[in-house]
Amino acid sequence: MENGEVPAEADGLMGKKGKYSPTVASGADAAPTKRHVAQRYVFAVLGCIGMSITYGLKVNFHVCIVTMINHTAVRAAGNASGHASSAHSAASECAEPGHNDTEMAGSNLVDGPFTWDAIIQGVLLGSYFYGYLVTQVLGGRLAELLSAKWTFGVSVFLNVLLALLTPPAAWLGWGYLLAIRILQGMVGGVTLPATHVLLSKWSPVNERSRISSLVYAGMSLGTVISVSFTGLLAAVLGWEEVFYVQGGLSLIFVVLWFVFVYDSPEKHPWISDTETALINQDRGDSHGPNPPLPWREIIKSLPFWAIMISHTGSNFGWYMILTELPTYMSTILGFDIASNAVLSSVPFLVMWIYSIILGNVLDHLGSKGIITRTTSTKIATSIAAFVPALCLAVVTYVGCQTALAVFLLTIATGAIGSMYSGFLSNHISIAPAFAGTLMAITNTAATVPGMLVPSFVGALIHEENTVSQWRIIFFVTSGLFVFHGVQYLLFASGEEQQWAKDARRRAVPQEEPDSSRH
Repeated sequence: MENGEVPAEADGLMGKKGKYSPTVASGADAAPTKRHVAQRYVFAVLGCIGMSITYGLKVNFHVCIVTMINHTAVRAAGNASGHASSAHSAASECAEPGHNDTEMAGSNLVDGPFTWDAIIQGVLLGSYFYGYLVTQVLGGRLAELLSAKWTFGVSVFLNVLLALLTPPAAWLGWGYLLAIRILQGMVGGVTLPATHVLLSKWSPVNERSRISSLVYAGMSLGTVISVSFTGLLAAVLGWEEVFYVQGGLSLIFVVLWFVFVYDSPEKHPWISDTETALINQDRGDSHGPNPPLPWREIIKSLPFWAIMISHTGSNFGWYMILTELPTYMSTILGFDIASNAVLSSVPFLVMWIYSIILGNVLDHLGSKGIITRTTSTKIATSIAAFVPALCLAVVTYVGCQTALAVFLLTIATGAIGSMYSGFLSNHISIAPAFAGTLMAITNTAATVPGMLVPSFVGALIHEENTVSQWRIIFFVTSGLFVFHGVQYLLFASGEEQQWAKDARRRAVPQEEPDSSRH
């Protein structure tokens, strides 16, 4: 077969006017080829696992620190200094008659070896984000200019090594642990930009929502696994084993990633010609030379700003639920630690399942011509914005109906998963050649809420941890959800922007005239 020639068996993939035929797409490997495994889904599954590991190692410390702290000693020190914790002050909101508030708040806490006060704990819990903030743009450009596969794979490998070093660092002192967490944030910061670059190379246009949601669903899957099993591992084996078990198992993934994932279909040794033709349909030159970054045009682009604002606003709500939901469930709804761990993970399980289903539905509607890419991304983002806004506004008015409260929080969290098919994958649509860098820029801004949320919540509930204070917290969060959803509806686009097309053309000024003569 001549170089660049589309294989004959790929003809069946084309409908009228060369458009992708969904009937054949799902069976892209049905034509006689050397291999029958769809390599884009091998990437998607491994990408999902990789995101799971990254988020699992990010979240496990938030759960594990509860078993690392000597709560009795810290509480005694706080009482002696006149700064007793107010964590128990709201336990009576939904406590059963006759229960002692202080006992409810602390009886299920098992003392660990470290006497770090609340300030040190807060610094340690927020330290990941300080590292995460500084490597986004660097990671995006490395992935675009060098190798997204190696950027992602090395990031996960270093993340795992740092997880294995966490227990000895903690024993050496909280300063060493702080350094480990910051470094973990730095290496974790390159994963999303690198993933975006790989998605721009491996996802056919009409399967973009499906593959993006599958890969990014690993974020919620990692949260489910980490929240569910970290407490169990710590209780049975000890807090140190949490890092050794999760880190050790994750090393298996690193090997699989480097063996089976490649930067693009053109570099993959086992992919069929049929699948390569399918992936490259309607992708323009996103797999061509790397053009220089058009900073001025990016800054002036309204669709880009729509993504940035939605990413930042949504992340405020995401981190609110991710980091503060267990506190609300224990101090307001009165769940004990065992129940809290299970119930806190259920919303993320719903998010994982729902986001994958929604991605498939939107791709199906798009392939049938029922909705455009712009409509698809606006539908997904609207669900991710307005449903959580409503649920969070209502939840503080249901009183002590704990089942209804948990249901509303689960719906809110699950709906946020729509972002994987919405603004979170929109960078690939508006500028496929710069998807990694655009993700890096918006994710840098969207990391700031991760640092602000704990301080915001702490300031409101430090003196008075009551439903009325949480109502303020949830109403502010709902307002941000509504704002980002409305502006996205007004300014977002699902089509490649003209400035991105122009930048790609400028990257190959000489080749096209020469090739046309042959």
